[in-house]
Amino acid sequence: MNFSETIATLNSASAFELYRLRAAIDRVLDQPGWMDAVRARLSVGQPIQYFDPVANRSQQGQVLELRRKQAVVLDLATQKRWLISYAAINLDGADVEIREKPRQGLGRNEVAIGDMVGFMDRNHQQRSGRILRLNDKTVTLLCGKQQWRVAYALLHRVVDGSASSGDVLELDVLPDTAESADNE
Repeated sequence: MNFSETIATLNSASAFELYRLRAAIDRVLDQPGWMDAVRARLSVGQPIQYFDPVANRSQQGQVLELRRKQAVVLDLATQKRWLISYAAINLDGADVEIREKPRQGLGRNEVAIGDMVGFMDRNHQQRSGRILRLNDKTVTLLCGKQQWRVAYALLHRVVDGSASSGDVLELDVLPDTAESADNE
């Protein structure tokens, strides 16, 4: 399923149409057949992957209890117990990333809590930080000891893992290989 096209279509829908669609999806997911099919493939103690919509990423967990409509899962990273819908469990290893093609920057569905991203501040200094929170129009980043709220359109991926200090990054422009050959 191409989620980027689906999201583009949904962005042109009215709020009422989106609400009706959500109600229809909820009705389909609440049908016993869907839950029974997932529950039949699970057992207590089984390691699983599940989708966390708040963090917008897949999480590792372990099934603690199977209930009628939901599973009790232990999040392996935080050691917290969660009651999650059977539909959130990724039994088939499906790709959970939604790749949007925004005009610039990163899209809301392309980042997750904990990701390292960078941006250019008001003083035209390159900064980088770890995502703490995903807001509707911005992300909250921890850059060093300081928190920043930055629009998604201003974000870019950080490739250098050592750039996580939150300080101003020093960027060097490498000479073009043809140009450096002419200078020798």
